[in-house]
Amino acid sequence: MGLLRYTIFHLLKRSSEIISQQRVLHTSGGMACSRFEYVKNYEQDDSVLPNVWIVIRLDGKGFHKFSKAHDFAKPNDVNALNLMNIAAVTVMEEFRDVILAYGQSDEYSFIFRKETNVFNRRAAKLLTYVTSLFTSAYVFNWNHWMQNKTLHYPPCFDGRVVLYPSDQNLRDYLSWRQADVHINNLYNTAFWNLVLQSGLSNQEAEAELRGTFSADKNELLFTKFGINYNKLPPMFRKGTILLRKRVKISDHDSLNRQLIVPVHDDMIREKFWKDHTELLGKYKPGDYETTFDGLSPILKTQIEKLSSGDEKPQNVECSS
Repeated sequence: MGLLRYTIFHLLKRSSEIISQQRVLHTSGGMACSRFEYVKNYEQDDSVLPNVWIVIRLDGKGFHKFSKAHDFAKPNDVNALNLMNIAAVTVMEEFRDVILAYGQSDEYSFIFRKETNVFNRRAAKLLTYVTSLFTSAYVFNWNHWMQNKTLHYPPCFDGRVVLYPSDQNLRDYLSWRQADVHINNLYNTAFWNLVLQSGLSNQEAEAELRGTFSADKNELLFTKFGINYNKLPPMFRKGTILLRKRVKISDHDSLNRQLIVPVHDDMIREKFWKDHTELLGKYKPGDYETTFDGLSPILKTQIEKLSSGDEKPQNVECSS
């Protein structure tokens, strides 16, 4: 009987020692096993469906107030738009599986290829990484693009993950966002010219435009302000499409490099998809040729990073 009690005592003592050893919070291999590990069971599996397009769309939170506080030019601020573009380039440099990004005003959409396995397709990981990286890149690059403006308070972007099962669904999504650009920018162009050029109050400009159609706004811009809307910069009218291309500068033989190219094209038309067949087919970045004088500010910024040796290595895939 005494021997049995002795054996049980030592078994309990040994068990207690093992439990104490397992209470170490971290090991070189990651999170340690412990009696508290059961709480992991409360985590939900949020892996998205396989073989669908993953779209992450970011929107500026309270950007009407933000743009006013930072004195953005109306109706469009070129530097502010390019700041959005360079933040999106940063995301595409990090995620090679983003085949296209589309931005306008204070929003940006990122299209992950159907086969991506980044973060094991976990929605929360994808959304938080893209949103936080975009936001930090926006702040990081502020002084470069908004040189004479002090950043008074931090900007904020919210985000969502949307899945599209077919190529046509994806095309319709992008067409919807681009149609939104035309509607909003035409209205804003007319509105701000009435306010800034004609001296109307905001309420008077709204009343002037109430019930008007696109043709009415085009006529107003041309007759009152001599503005041909169709000749305004395409970035304002169509937004910015970012594509991964192998860039060659015809008058600069030393550059033949894969970069993120901004284009301002019409995604609603079939021609765009015929010109960039790699997007919906077997993905391989296409070619883009330009001259040094024809480089956009976004491309120049990327080339300057290459020249200075500040290029950040591009990630192919993240599985954590």
